[in-house]
Amino acid sequence: MSKVDLIIQSGSTILYPIVEEGISLSWDRKGSPGKLKFSVVKDSVLSFQEGDAVKLSVDGTDICCRGVSWKSSTQTYRFNLVTNTAATRRALLDGTYKSRGFIEFDLYDRGKMRHIRSIHISERVVQRTLCDKVINPTLKPSFIYDNGASTENKGIDFALNRLSCHLQRHYRKYGREGYVLLFDFSNYFANAQHWPVSRELAKRVHDVRIRALANECLDNFGPIGYGLGSQISQTAALMLPNKLDHFIKEKLGIKGYARYMDDGYLIHPSKEYLKECLTRMKEVCDSLGIILNTKKTKIKKLSEGFKFLQVRFKLTETGKVLRKMSFESIKKIRRKLKKFKLWNIEGRVVKIAGKFVRRVFPLSDICSAYESWRGHMKRGNSFHAVERMDLYFKKLFGFHPNNKIEWRKALCT
Repeated sequence: MSKVDLIIQSGSTILYPIVEEGISLSWDRKGSPGKLKFSVVKDSVLSFQEGDAVKLSVDGTDICCRGVSWKSSTQTYRFNLVTNTAATRRALLDGTYKSRGFIEFDLYDRGKMRHIRSIHISERVVQRTLCDKVINPTLKPSFIYDNGASTENKGIDFALNRLSCHLQRHYRKYGREGYVLLFDFSNYFANAQHWPVSRELAKRVHDVRIRALANECLDNFGPIGYGLGSQISQTAALMLPNKLDHFIKEKLGIKGYARYMDDGYLIHPSKEYLKECLTRMKEVCDSLGIILNTKKTKIKKLSEGFKFLQVRFKLTETGKVLRKMSFESIKKIRRKLKKFKLWNIEGRVVKIAGKFVRRVFPLSDICSAYESWRGHMKRGNSFHAVERMDLYFKKLFGFHPNNKIEWRKALCT
């Protein structure tokens, strides 16, 4: 169910009325002003008149603040929500809107050190609206179905399920005989070119102001590369190899093809044809300024198994597709739990305001990290591995993750 907020600005006063009988928004015809109807509970504080600004928020602001609602800058922005959004709207209409720069930091994620360039909450609102309301609906029809990243109702689970589906289709036609070409783009976000995306926007987005705003958001990252930490860069990175997707599907005739951002695969019974496909793919990538990672790009035999998105796939003799998580993931979480236990008892040294202090690592953070790992493991046939790790968790912390009462208590500590 969507979360709906009604906010009224009467002069310098911001009002959050209690809605009595729901909210309805309707239009008589496309392009005409809409009618917003609502009934609120009267009280001694609530006072507004005709002509006051009314803000109806349906998930929008909450989505923009997801994951950063704890920040003081986000809370300040939301406290003056109507004033801030009105100022942003005026700047966009006047052509005076300017970027506020980035907040840069490094994040260690899935075994890689990633440089994050985060944007201010006011820019997140602009980029969210720009992508969700204009760019994504305009470009989405041009994407192939098997483009599985950063779009609605798609993600890692979708990409893994599509690979299982492609393997099963291949087995029904060719059995276990066949090969898979796995490819990866080298340092994709840092090396991504801007001009192919700008060219595609010029073809499909007719409003000059919207194109200029999108190009400005991308150019803030520099002449080359997209930064991690903003939605516009995710959308651009999704769109950049779109030409390659259509080339593989339509020109090379590979039905068993899918891509998740910078990782992809091609399934075919002939190894020689996959080698030819790789040669022709390099030509298309060169035309887009994309560099293939030679170390991670390889051709594997289907019967031997292979790894895609940190999940190991194996096609059995009966046609069943097995998905197992990497053993490195199990070893890593075991080491983490040991470290978490030590931090929970003795504390963890952190730097605050230029000083190093020792702070106890809360049990709630430990449970959240372990719950995330369990969710990741559910993507594969890893029931017994999770079961053994649950017992190890109980040995360290005194309760089983399936004990919902103790688990909820831990999350609240």
